[in-house]
Amino acid sequence: MSAHAIELAGESVLLLAQKALYWPRQRTLAVADIHFGKAASFRAQGIPVPRGTTTQNLQALDALLAAHAVQRIVFLGDFLHAKAAHASATLQTMQAWRERHAQLELLLVRGNHDRHAGDPAALLRIGVADEPYSIGPFAFCHHPDTAAPGYVLAGHVHPVFVLRSAWESLRLPCFLQGPRRMILPSFGAFTGGHGITPLPGERVFLTADDLVFPIES
Repeated sequence: MSAHAIELAGESVLLLAQKALYWPRQRTLAVADIHFGKAASFRAQGIPVPRGTTTQNLQALDALLAAHAVQRIVFLGDFLHAKAAHASATLQTMQAWRERHAQLELLLVRGNHDRHAGDPAALLRIGVADEPYSIGPFAFCHHPDTAAPGYVLAGHVHPVFVLRSAWESLRLPCFLQGPRRMILPSFGAFTGGHGITPLPGERVFLTADDLVFPIES
């Protein structure tokens, strides 16, 4: 799996092509905006969308757990998309995954969707906290503009960067690094993206297939 090593707040971290951040010293994986149950929420409203996104998200997590020594996953908000995400089929799939990773510490820093959807079911054994949640020099948040004492790792925006040539354009998920915060791309398989324009002092790292690479300004 491709990764790009950078230093944040005096710590070495890896930006992963699979749209997550890995902090080796703490064996911690940060994942933003996974939005479990979003497709189920659309189907509950009569909108025909593909099934299997929950399984796809869990398989993506499995691939990261196989590639890195992870003891803790911190979900940076929007773990569940809506109340419909508590559907029994979604919950059963997530419970089976949790049982396969019983020793893994899971923490959710609540996002705006979580406040509407409610906390994950107790049987999933996921700790929950409001933002900011501090570990070492990092403040784990959902909203990038949260006032926090440390360097903010956040989601919410679902950032994508548009690459343009003379003939076409391509939207790619990205990490957006600033002096006091980093915004992670959305991890979920059914989440979309919001185009960003970096400000002075910000850096963009694109993800594409199995690659992650900086865009030079």
